[in-house]
Amino acid sequence: MLRVAVVGSGPSGCYTAQSLVQLGCDVRVDVLDRLPCPYGLVRYGVAPDHERIKSLQDTLRTVLEHERVRFLGGVRVGPGGVPTARLRELYHAVVYCVGAAADRRLGIPGEDLPGSWSATEFVSWYSAHPDAVDDGFLRGARSAVVIGVGNVAVDVARMLVRGVAELSGTDMPQAALTTLGAGQVADVHMVGRRGPSQARFTTKELRELGTLPGAAVVVEPAELELDPGYLDPSGLPGPQRRNVEALRGWAGRPAAPAARRIRPRFFLRPVELTADGAGRVGAARFERTAPDGRGGVTGTGRYVEIAAQLVLRSVGYRGVALEGLPFDAVSGTVPHRAGRVVREGAASPGEYVAGWIKRGPTGVIGTNRPCAKETVTSLLADAGALTGRELPADPLAALRAEGAEPVEWAGWQAIERAEAELGVSLGRRVVKLPDWEALLAAARTAGP
Repeated sequence: MLRVAVVGSGPSGCYTAQSLVQLGCDVRVDVLDRLPCPYGLVRYGVAPDHERIKSLQDTLRTVLEHERVRFLGGVRVGPGGVPTARLRELYHAVVYCVGAAADRRLGIPGEDLPGSWSATEFVSWYSAHPDAVDDGFLRGARSAVVIGVGNVAVDVARMLVRGVAELSGTDMPQAALTTLGAGQVADVHMVGRRGPSQARFTTKELRELGTLPGAAVVVEPAELELDPGYLDPSGLPGPQRRNVEALRGWAGRPAAPAARRIRPRFFLRPVELTADGAGRVGAARFERTAPDGRGGVTGTGRYVEIAAQLVLRSVGYRGVALEGLPFDAVSGTVPHRAGRVVREGAASPGEYVAGWIKRGPTGVIGTNRPCAKETVTSLLADAGALTGRELPADPLAALRAEGAEPVEWAGWQAIERAEAELGVSLGRRVVKLPDWEALLAAARTAGP
């Protein structure tokens, strides 16, 4: 029997476990996660109003309920938890599916002013991630700047203008729902340093902005027309062409009167965040850019200032080094060959990676499936060399001896029941438990 630990229960971890039990005849898989809840970014990164994408949890649930797969939440791997070396002693192989946990920074003055956050911090707050804190994101905010033009930027812009009636049917925590409903943000500027034909959002996400009750999309034709691809979209790939067509539609007609406005902005490079009289963010300063003819942009020496009491940075993610594993600081990934971890030029027996920590933060959720399969194919090819050593009878007891208090599947089901009960008590559907204490208390009701 081949015993494998998969570290991380997001899509890459679940797809890895799925491939292991589908392709391996006699494989047992423990899926470990630092959090007591499974599903990773599907639970804590997908916008709460995107129920179709969130329904992917049903597919991942099927994997974690497989008879040869065991979910063990609340298990930290690395500093303060189970050392990676100890994990290798408990399993024949370990696959690290730990994602890209850090945000890329802008590297500009004022980035750390109060009122400036990464979009991930904001998303974690309204998604009830147990590590999130309510830092008063909307305190005094009438105008917001979202730096970035990807789907996460579109998500946070949409959350800032949605009302309570539209969000009360989601699983958003009650405190975030109340705060967003009472928010006074009237203008949301979503800003990219390049043109509309190079934006990374998908057309479906973009068009959704034009359907939000009480909100209007306002575009500045002069900014769009700097982009040759906007002036003649016929040569663009389909996704970019459809984005341009959507923006062209909004630019070609006056914006309807609305209490809140979303303003896609382009060819603006952030150079500084400036403070107001209270020492909080008061404005974002940008340099106007222009196409350089090679797919990039160049500065023009002209500057634009946008008043904002809230700035959310959404410029990408970055992998974080895990103690005990090699790490490429340039790419933010673990060096590997077809998923096999590489140390000093050679594959490290029994250590593998999948997902963003393997390939970087690229692709969509489905991209993790072939990525996981490649890694599992390598692992199973190595199985003969991996299973020659004795392991403890059951790693669960050993994990507890290391100080871990694993939340098993019954504990997760107890959390689900508690969230359903909370929803009923609030006159809503399911409402997420917002903190570690509540999650672990609910898990304990499942008993030993």
